[in-house]
Amino acid sequence: MKLLKEFKEFAVKGNMMDMAIGVIIGASFNKVIDVLVKFVLMPPLSLLTDDVNFDNKKLILREAITDASGAIITSEVAIGYGALITVLIDFLVIGFTVFLVVKGMNRLRTRAHDSKDKTVTTPKDIQLLSDLKELMEAQNKMLKSNMKN
Repeated sequence: MKLLKEFKEFAVKGNMMDMAIGVIIGASFNKVIDVLVKFVLMPPLSLLTDDVNFDNKKLILREAITDASGAIITSEVAIGYGALITVLIDFLVIGFTVFLVVKGMNRLRTRAHDSKDKTVTTPKDIQLLSDLKELMEAQNKMLKSNMKN
């Protein structure tokens, strides 16, 4: 019963929706990055390396053995380092893009939390805290001036 109550609180607070939206956007983002790497970044890189297709690059440990009819008796054993290169490029592109998005979001959050910046609407909780801080500073100045007199 307690677990059901905790789940209900979790779902109502919006965490579940935020997580679901994040997963959906992440899946779509992954598809965009995959296309960007495979069809935008890799072709020029392949051209620079004399038409080398990185997906097909591998270190063969044991050649495939075939019979006279061409049927495979023993399959090839190879390390596919080209696929690793492609995935590493994917990772770097995703990492850099996420860095730029987070940096932009942090800049917007910083501007939103600045109560003196009137170009951005400050959230009510931040505005209330800022007002309290200003009132406390004014009160402290008044108390200090009364103590001197």
